[in-house]
Amino acid sequence: MTKTLSSISDFADGRVPIADLNLDTYISTENMMQNKDGITRSAGLPTVSQTQAYRPEDVLVSNIRPYFRKIWFADRDGGCSNDVLVLRAKDGTHPNFLYYLLSDDNFFDYATATAKGTKMPRGDKTAIMRYGVPDLPYDTQVEIANTLSALDARIAENKKINHHLEQMARAIFKSWFVDFEPWGGEQPTEWRKGILGDYVEIKRGGSPRPIQDFLSDSGLRWLKISDVTSLQTPYVLEIKEHIKESGLKKTVFLKTGALVLSNSATPGIPKILGVDTCIHDGWLYFPKSLFSNEFLYLFFKHIRQDLIALGNGSVFTNLKTDILKAFPVVVPGEATMRRFDETVAPIFRGLENNTRESAKIAALRDTLLPRLMSGELSVAEVTAK
Repeated sequence: MTKTLSSISDFADGRVPIADLNLDTYISTENMMQNKDGITRSAGLPTVSQTQAYRPEDVLVSNIRPYFRKIWFADRDGGCSNDVLVLRAKDGTHPNFLYYLLSDDNFFDYATATAKGTKMPRGDKTAIMRYGVPDLPYDTQVEIANTLSALDARIAENKKINHHLEQMARAIFKSWFVDFEPWGGEQPTEWRKGILGDYVEIKRGGSPRPIQDFLSDSGLRWLKISDVTSLQTPYVLEIKEHIKESGLKKTVFLKTGALVLSNSATPGIPKILGVDTCIHDGWLYFPKSLFSNEFLYLFFKHIRQDLIALGNGSVFTNLKTDILKAFPVVVPGEATMRRFDETVAPIFRGLENNTRESAKIAALRDTLLPRLMSGELSVAEVTAK
């Protein structure tokens, strides 16, 4: 594995400090933000010319808690903040190789361990630039970068397909239940009007307290809203934290396939569970429903801005269950609902299949990355399998 160097005497076995690996000096600027597409943009600053700049093929690493372990490969010019390290490859270092080199958990563990400060700890830049990295020939760097990039390209393609699939499903929902296009633009007279609580049982998750006493490295999955805020698929597969089984009686355990809706912090986000997990009281769930998960998912997507406007809270917008229960809903006939579910079911199967495939590819990439970097595995061995 890549070695972390602590002194000049450690410079051995082909490893050098990151500052010596054909790198220009990092650039520090302020208030970097990331949009949902992973593109970095400056915030709080009127023009890029008034910030420190980054350019295409720079590698940007978030350097402030709680945003450690975020990394971006820039594809355009921009500006960012002193909460971000911008690393630029010199001749002899391939930019994509540098990106994957810094994507390794070993680097993030090292950078996080150097953090200083109490309120918003930042990694120590001098120490980070001494992180030991493998000094590999340029051709080997290219081979490694191309191998890992091919996996990421497949993930990106699945993401693009899923975006189109979800837009298709949302368009069908709007056509049927908002614009009533199959019925000449008029709501069928036999459809019922009511409120959501008449047709859906709405309950809140629960949290054992103090939660710090129940968090664990293993055990039951513990779904946090931060697990889904940037997730661009209906299905949740990756959940970072766990709680001890002793906390089960104070929380809600849901099986794969359940629908949940965030009701605090970033409210109104619907997701379908791809794994079993416990949910805290920042989530709502629906043990009984007249509607399918697919219908409810699309319904919540459609009304999200309305829900946010109805929410309340001095710090965060919160959705009380009463708000959701009282939200108006039109209930189509059984035949219409059945036909709708049959129409969108293949779309959601595609969304789930692509999400699961991407998760497997990402796991493969993350397994290969440290082994390729350390020389334990060669590109030739990977391609031969």
